[in-house]
Amino acid sequence: MTHHQRTKAFLTTFLLLIATVAMAQLKQFTLEDLNYGGRNYRNMVAKNQYYAWWGDCLIRTDVEECRMVDKKSGKETTLFTLDEINSWIGSNDSVFVRHLMNAEFPYADRPVVYLGNRYETILVDWKAKKQIWSSGRVGDEAAEWCPVSKATAYVKDNQLYVGDEQGNQRQLTTDGSRDIVYGKSVHRDEFGIYKGTFWSPNGQLLAFYRMDQSMVTDYPQVNTFTRIATLEPDKYPMAGEAMHKVTVGVYDLKTQKTIYLDAGDPTDRYFTNISWSPDSRTVYIQELNRDQTDMQLVSYDAQTGKRLKVLYTEHNDKYVEPQHPIVFLPWDDKKFIFQSQKDGYNHLYLFDTSGRELRQLTKGQFVVLDVLGFNKSKRQIIILSNECHPLQNNLFAVDEKTGKRTLLDNGKGCHANVYQADGGHSSVLSASGTFIYDNYTEPDVPRNIDVIDVSKSVRRQLFSAENPWKGYNVPEYSCGSIKAADGTTDLYYRLVKPTDFDPSASYPAVIYVYGGPHARNVEARWNWYSRGWETYMAQKGYVVFILDNRGSKDRGLEFEQATFRQLGQEEMRDQMKGVEYLKSLSYVDVNRIGVHGWSFGGFMTISLMTNYPETFKVGVAGGPVIDWSLYEVMYGERYMDTPQQNPEGYDKTNLIKRAKDLKGKLQIIQGMNDATVVPQHCLQFIHECNLVGTQPDFYVYPGEPHNMRGHQSTHLHERITQYFEDYLK
Repeated sequence: MTHHQRTKAFLTTFLLLIATVAMAQLKQFTLEDLNYGGRNYRNMVAKNQYYAWWGDCLIRTDVEECRMVDKKSGKETTLFTLDEINSWIGSNDSVFVRHLMNAEFPYADRPVVYLGNRYETILVDWKAKKQIWSSGRVGDEAAEWCPVSKATAYVKDNQLYVGDEQGNQRQLTTDGSRDIVYGKSVHRDEFGIYKGTFWSPNGQLLAFYRMDQSMVTDYPQVNTFTRIATLEPDKYPMAGEAMHKVTVGVYDLKTQKTIYLDAGDPTDRYFTNISWSPDSRTVYIQELNRDQTDMQLVSYDAQTGKRLKVLYTEHNDKYVEPQHPIVFLPWDDKKFIFQSQKDGYNHLYLFDTSGRELRQLTKGQFVVLDVLGFNKSKRQIIILSNECHPLQNNLFAVDEKTGKRTLLDNGKGCHANVYQADGGHSSVLSASGTFIYDNYTEPDVPRNIDVIDVSKSVRRQLFSAENPWKGYNVPEYSCGSIKAADGTTDLYYRLVKPTDFDPSASYPAVIYVYGGPHARNVEARWNWYSRGWETYMAQKGYVVFILDNRGSKDRGLEFEQATFRQLGQEEMRDQMKGVEYLKSLSYVDVNRIGVHGWSFGGFMTISLMTNYPETFKVGVAGGPVIDWSLYEVMYGERYMDTPQQNPEGYDKTNLIKRAKDLKGKLQIIQGMNDATVVPQHCLQFIHECNLVGTQPDFYVYPGEPHNMRGHQSTHLHERITQYFEDYLK
């Protein structure tokens, strides 16, 4: 060996030694770090800052202070402190404001902040240094405050109440019960519904839901924590069975009278996406037949309840799924934005109040994800869409007249990550629509916050979070695409390699799967949207693979409807294409492949384990759907029709018939008080396994719903991990 060769060999050995020592010094993760129920989880997520708009003035809300932010320089000036607020309102040991994180500024032209304590909501004038209004003590169930009239709608002891500006509390209903539900979300939170009260723009009228579910069968949930177990039934309308009946009332603050909209017989109908005309005279509802194939946009007189007109109808042989109420243009109260997937992708259409479609505002092979609001001066609609890439969410301004779209952000990642109760992002836009504060992430960016001048398309960074995993031994996350089972459609995957990856080694692989509607697991977020559990598994030496199959969201109607009437079938075919890709990787042990998923993912896990028993050695299925005839009406019938209409589809997808085909090790985990996928599913599957001689394992979380709460989630994920450690390693 020459001197040069000896020197090169020494340097190589020395560098490898340094790398090994450095790697040994990197910290290891625990589930207390990575799981949202973990004791150290809050320190392991990207730091955040919180903002609110006071007109076009940006306010940073914090625990102890609210600060005005100079949008050009980023300089902050204190408006008021928590101590000052509590001093001004005369707080005491039992009644005080605890923090300022949720401060709101409802009046653009007044120095007034809206806050809450444990008992009431209040308005404080910070310049006058005094409290100027209080709601008084009202029920905190389904409460909705109107900044215009200062009235609060709320539910107490099953009855609907309204508290007015003067603090007078009026009971609107007397027959409320677990059978007759007022002022709450209906249709089991489908169709974009998340609440049950809707204030008019002038603040004088309250539209509200009334749901009669007396005809819906009780599911016998049981409280096992009482001395003798107690029956606590839940109304659960299963596919093909009787469903509840919904009507819409309107209460007038001035007359103190209630009328009901004359919508006709509510049997087997859905009433969704309630909205108001700008003059508060008309209520608009999107109405569906039970089969969910026909939608009507209907207007009603808010004073009389009279049905005025059907403005628009839409039919789809599979299903129509309205998710968004109409939104009026702030510069023209005779025109509104309507969202529809009728051309194959969710897009915006401009209508007038006569029901005439004026034009399609957005068009293309992408999905409009949300309407954030309007830039009034330039007459633009501000939207979030995945036009840049199917895995991204980006901000655009859409010109109302020309439809021209202007990109407002950097064209990367997922933007406007500030979510409200309805899942939307409306609070990120200032009152005039001139500015946006944009909380966003990219695969290699944990979190940035920019303020965007919409009119000038100019961005300025306000905040950049440090990598919270600095100093830890982090695996490699990558993203790619494969073709679906149809041979043409692109499917996107995330691959997580084991920590300290050795390409010459052979690793077990776990597929994490969801696969159902209204979800996607792979996005252009930090670490490609990887879940903490995947990192934990990578640290333990597993390859983890996640694929969004056809049927998942935000890829257009054809992509989503490919699974219609046969849930799980096309999804499995696509997932097996993912398995083919995994098996092509030299470092994956093809004899050690496992699968895990929850809810629809639990259904997919057992489907894959029993339909492809030679492929999957180990599986963990959480809260699994087993028989779609046992699932709820709204969701189940949209994708499967009723058991009476589609007996072949229900039979094909029924996993009880597959119990005999189980070969690998399968653990089923269930929250025993799950009101979403009721325990009857897994219990029937286990019973059938008993009869046919297959041997799944079963674990229950007593008292827990569909997802494990708090620290029990950490316990759950340790259990899932240990099952793979015991049987896949």
